[in-house]
Amino acid sequence: MSCTSSLRRLSTSAAATAAVTTINTSSGMAVAASMSISQAKSKLRYEFDPDKALEIYNSVSKDNSSPASSHFAQEVAVRRLAKSCRFSDIENLLESHKSDPRIREEPYLSTLIRSFGSAGMFEQALNTFSQMEKYGTPRTVLSFNVLLTACNACKLYEKVPSLFNEMSTKYNIVPDKISYGIVIKSYCEAGSPEKGMAILREMEEKGLEITAITFTTILDALYKLGRSDEAEKLWLEMVSKGCELDSAVYNVKIMNAHDAGPERVNDIIEEMKEKGVEPSTVSYNYLITSYCKAGLMEGARKVYESLRQNGCKPNVGTFRTLVRYSCERGQYKRAYWFFKDSVKAKKIPNLMTLRSLVEGLVEKKYMEEAKGLLRTVKKKFPPNSLNEWKEVEASVGLAPAAASSNTSSPDADEDDQDSTAA
Repeated sequence: MSCTSSLRRLSTSAAATAAVTTINTSSGMAVAASMSISQAKSKLRYEFDPDKALEIYNSVSKDNSSPASSHFAQEVAVRRLAKSCRFSDIENLLESHKSDPRIREEPYLSTLIRSFGSAGMFEQALNTFSQMEKYGTPRTVLSFNVLLTACNACKLYEKVPSLFNEMSTKYNIVPDKISYGIVIKSYCEAGSPEKGMAILREMEEKGLEITAITFTTILDALYKLGRSDEAEKLWLEMVSKGCELDSAVYNVKIMNAHDAGPERVNDIIEEMKEKGVEPSTVSYNYLITSYCKAGLMEGARKVYESLRQNGCKPNVGTFRTLVRYSCERGQYKRAYWFFKDSVKAKKIPNLMTLRSLVEGLVEKKYMEEAKGLLRTVKKKFPPNSLNEWKEVEASVGLAPAAASSNTSSPDADEDDQDSTAA
């Protein structure tokens, strides 16, 4: 899609928004002009059309939404617009909020900086930060950290350290442990974890607390660069300093060990339990992936079925992995079973994964399952994301005008046989 903005007119008046009683969407549904933030969050999670997302966002009652609670709705609306390359609309929307009396509150203004950052619009984020005197908004380390985060979100990693020095000096801001952590992240994202280590040492000299999150950021970068020996030394240092180990820290270790096989991942998970750390869904997802990569699909299935008894719930990543590798092994009936579970859990994999499944089902002549999958996809995914599915339907002979009359569904037990190849 071209990144030419459509220059749509957005309301800049909160009063005008509040005066609307309902907004009719093209789907025939009505969106209340004053809904709770929880209602808006629920709707926005499954609304990918940028105009409809804006309608939902604009319908959130200003009276019952704090900056923190309404930020999610704002972020989603901005992301939907950014994906459609409607940057003028984003600027109009966020600039209109500067006429709100709450602009004098630092948390409220900071949400605008963060949203500009999530849209990749750093100049606008920096400009908003620079306008704080104009609006009479206090400037503290809170908005400073949000600005640094916005710079990272825009992938301007090399700019973050200089911004850190320049802005802290210019506005007499004393950086905190979060500020330093953001700089460390910028160095790690830029592929220079050794510079992140130098900042870590600086934090130690200043007596600032170094959290597990800071260590984890550097650990992840070292592992990704193949510098495992350095990562293990840092891990031992982290443990010796008494950092609280949580599942996020261990998941970095698991992520970089899961190619070694399920036994190695299981060892780390057992170590977590011994240390009193509960493995998360992400931990078990890596174990599932490890089983799948080894061709041990039955092992992957058993881990999946034990998730809930281990206090976890499957997420989109769980189902995407199981469907993908089941298809790669030619086990399309099993993949379809996982797909049906994903629908029940409202965690459906992406369209690329499902395309592989529907093509495999048709190839094996499982026509009822293929048709059922296509029907579900049309119901669960937004219309503007389904253009490619017309091509998929046509390619497998299931286009509405040329649907196959073959509705048989062979048992084909061989499709469910587990591969034991290592």
